[in-house]
Amino acid sequence: MSQLSLPVYRYDVVRSYPHDPAAFTQGLQYADGFLYEGTGLNGRSSIRKVKLETGEVVQKRDLAKAYFGEGITIWKSDLIQLTWQSNVAFVYDKTTFEPRRTFKYRGEGWGLTNDGTSLIMSDGSDELRILDPATFAERRRVKVTAAGRPLSNLNELEFMKGEILANVWLTDSVARVAPDTGRVLGYIDLSGLLSPAERATVDVLNGIAYDAQNNRLFVTGKLWPRVFEVKIVAR
Repeated sequence: MSQLSLPVYRYDVVRSYPHDPAAFTQGLQYADGFLYEGTGLNGRSSIRKVKLETGEVVQKRDLAKAYFGEGITIWKSDLIQLTWQSNVAFVYDKTTFEPRRTFKYRGEGWGLTNDGTSLIMSDGSDELRILDPATFAERRRVKVTAAGRPLSNLNELEFMKGEILANVWLTDSVARVAPDTGRVLGYIDLSGLLSPAERATVDVLNGIAYDAQNNRLFVTGKLWPRVFEVKIVAR
């Protein structure tokens, strides 16, 4: 990273869990003792409910081949899934995965999370969209800056302890973003989670899920064979 003035945190691996190596992970969330996952690629996109400990997919709904699935978030009894370039979000019943409704939006859909009040969406740029969870109407945008410079390629998002964690696409870094100002508070360097041999056969880091009740943070990537529980440390 060029923003050398910002703190860079590392990690300790607490534990690793099996992950479907065919899952092109686009969104990840922990809820009710399970991981909920959104996967991408045309013809391979889905939403899933996954047993953390075993990686078993216990529930799955596929998207039509026309759609490239992207980020997901759980809002009350809804599971919301973005699509990449189709300008539509799908809303499902969180329990049954049955479709409830759709929302339209302009531009691309990348990552999605919520802060308990609003949905927070990334589109690959240096802006985060703050959306009404009931109507998907855009309330405002937050420009993300690192040491005064725009930070783009913001991908999968997770809200944790008052911060937005954002995967920076094509890097092993997660940006810690202040929601009110968009200022990057620091980076989490997640390089080295996979061995060089494993990295040769997978895609990029993408997927952050936080278990607030037990203060556990999980990360994975597209086509990764494992989900990692990590503890962020200053080094």
